Amino acid sequence: MITVVDYGASNLRSVEKAFKNLGHDVTITNDYKLIENADKLVLPGNGTFGDCISNLKNLNIYDSIKEFISKERYFLGICIGMQVLADTGNEFGIHKGFELIGGKVEKFELEKKYKIPHIGWNMVKYNEGAKLFNGIDNNSHFYFVHSYHFDVEDSKNVSSRTDYGVEFVSSIEYNNILGTQFHPEKSQKVGLKLLDNFCKL
Repeated sequence: MITVVDYGASNLRSVEKAFKNLGHDVTITNDYKLIENADKLVLPGNGTFGDCISNLKNLNIYDSIKEFISKERYFLGICIGMQVLADTGNEFGIHKGFELIGGKVEKFELEKKYKIPHIGWNMVKYNEGAKLFNGIDNNSHFYFVHSYHFDVEDSKNVSSRTDYGVEFVSSIEYNNILGTQFHPEKSQKVGLKLLDNFCKL
């Protein structure tokens, strides 16, 4: 069973549909008990860093997510869902994140020829042995929509990088904690393969 966190501002239905297309059972919930006792947990995201954290706290599920992760079950954060694992996010002010992966989320500072937000398909170069990319060709393209990127302190927690005027972190991996800056649910076959890899961990 894949449990998807509903905090009122995320891309839930496309994530749900992707997992169901792979033949996996999915529950969408903001019930803290279901979150704490999930087999695998997914935090999808769109919107802003601060709103995500605020909504999770207002729904009394922020601590439930931390409790789930502490049990060493597999967690996947998508886009904002990955970024909020950081210490802080600098989007419309400075906001404290989950502080589970050292680093901060900052806005792209790019040459004018690069549009912000970064929208569309881009190449992902992953590290050998990265769990989510098993059976996926390196330098495959995934779909991105974001204006901010996660500046991760320890490179050991980085599983892939992507270039968009500057090189940025496109996925992370730390024990049972996994995250993607791109949207696998919008990335067609390679995205479905990545989500299936997550389900099989």
